[in-house]
Amino acid sequence: MSQFDLVILGGGSGGYACALRGAQLGLSVALIEEDKLGGTCLHRGCIPTKALLHAGEVADTTRHAGDFGVKAEFVSIDMLAVNAYKDGVISKLHKGLQGLVKSRNITYVEGHGRLVSPNTIDVNGTLYTGKNVVLATGSYPRTLPGLEIDGVQVITSEQAMKMERVPSSVIVLGGGVIGCEFASVWKSFGAEVTIIEGLPRLVALEDESSSKQLERAFRKRGINFEVGTKFASMTKGPNGVTVTLENGSTFTAEVLLVAVGRGPVSANIGYEEQGLSMDRGYILVDEKCRTNVPGIWAVGDLIPTLQLAHVGFAEGILVAEEIAGLNPRPINYDGVPRVTYSEPEVASVGLTTAQAKERGHDVVEINYDLAGNGKANILKTAGSVKLVAAKNGPVLGIHMVGSRVGELLAEAQLIFNWEAEASDVANLIHAHPTMSEAIGEAHLALAGKPLHAHG
Repeated sequence: MSQFDLVILGGGSGGYACALRGAQLGLSVALIEEDKLGGTCLHRGCIPTKALLHAGEVADTTRHAGDFGVKAEFVSIDMLAVNAYKDGVISKLHKGLQGLVKSRNITYVEGHGRLVSPNTIDVNGTLYTGKNVVLATGSYPRTLPGLEIDGVQVITSEQAMKMERVPSSVIVLGGGVIGCEFASVWKSFGAEVTIIEGLPRLVALEDESSSKQLERAFRKRGINFEVGTKFASMTKGPNGVTVTLENGSTFTAEVLLVAVGRGPVSANIGYEEQGLSMDRGYILVDEKCRTNVPGIWAVGDLIPTLQLAHVGFAEGILVAEEIAGLNPRPINYDGVPRVTYSEPEVASVGLTTAQAKERGHDVVEINYDLAGNGKANILKTAGSVKLVAAKNGPVLGIHMVGSRVGELLAEAQLIFNWEAEASDVANLIHAHPTMSEAIGEAHLALAGKPLHAHG
């Protein structure tokens, strides 16, 4: 039996961040992972999808090169080469992460772990005991009743990332972040795409104005979508997959991507046997990620917080610092930046208009159209920056749509998390011409002194 200050089950974003920070703080750490260090984000999620999206951006730029006076011709997508590029990015980051873990003297254990007592993980018969145990076993792609994933005609995002050809047509079941990103990729690659979403709008967790702008942009790109009607059934045949909705309408395509969200990996790992409080497979925790069992913590997609890699990082760091006695501040999940990396991107931090009103704020809001931004015109992108603020008070939410607006979230999250008012930001000078000027212009307008905007 090996004993440590900290034993972590799961080497994804939350687990490895906890391990790195714990070791940095002088704790002895064991990190257990049955697959690859880096987890879903590095190998099957964030990184590979963004590589595919960038390849799609290059394809679209080539198609429209003539708009910028450049003579170029788009020929085709070489998926073997695209995958080689994607896998090269993953491999480089994976090697770097392995080096980091080794440099911190973390005991890295490969194998399937199981919680066998409140302080012990069993890995293939070897016991690892910790003064503290952190559970970080991540998530898996969900499906729906009547939808059997065969990996060929009916696939999840994990299989979609490894495809060696571009399907002629795709139905994307689910209009959230994952569904919209893959719809964007495949359209850029040349496929006919239809999104089916049971909720009334795409990216339904975002502000309604952002959803409407994304839908408008998708229509312009030729991405079809059906919202507000739920999935009923699916059949497979020689012509592809046919999906029937509850209203009786049908859609047929070569491939069906099931992108209805991700569920926690928590079954048959010993969690129930140790008496952990759970809900729908998620482990319940307090504001410091403590479970109801003393000495056991949980982070990342395993707990019912935002399923984002950077949230996993933050939760892992929080737990390590709490165990080390630093008493870190709990995470304000409203202040977490969120991005859908489609074309155009949808980015936000803080409250939507509806959420702000539900919490009792007297809301004022303003939309700054990117048509007034010089760099947006250079890039030929459309969209806006919307501010939601308390009347005579701080900015409560920043919601953006447009190419590369995810890069603007660094400033946006500072504005929200530092409870800045519009007048505070309006006095800051933004470089010209940049997309970041849109943040400044929006706050100038909200402060009552618009420059490149009608007021």
